[in-house]
Amino acid sequence: MATTLRKKSAGKKSSKKINKAAKSGRMIYFFGAQKCDGDGTMKALLGGKGANLAQMTKIGLPVPCGFTITTQVCIDYYDTGKKFPK
Repeated sequence: MATTLRKKSAGKKSSKKINKAAKSGRMIYFFGAQKCDGDGTMKALLGGKGANLAQMTKIGLPVPCGFTITTQVCIDYYDTGKKFPK
């Protein structure tokens, strides 16, 4: 018997938050030391790992300090022939 995964749809509130963040042009989001720039609703922008690390920081779990580059930076990197944005 096969199991089917269902993808959760992002709510309107989280979609607006992601769109606003993406339009800001921000490329790096920090997390750790009990401070974070993102949260778990930002998976489309931060990727699953980045959003989960931000959420873990937000709820007070010990997370080493770090940063996440946005998924848009990755898309731009590949779209420009693997060149970094300026």
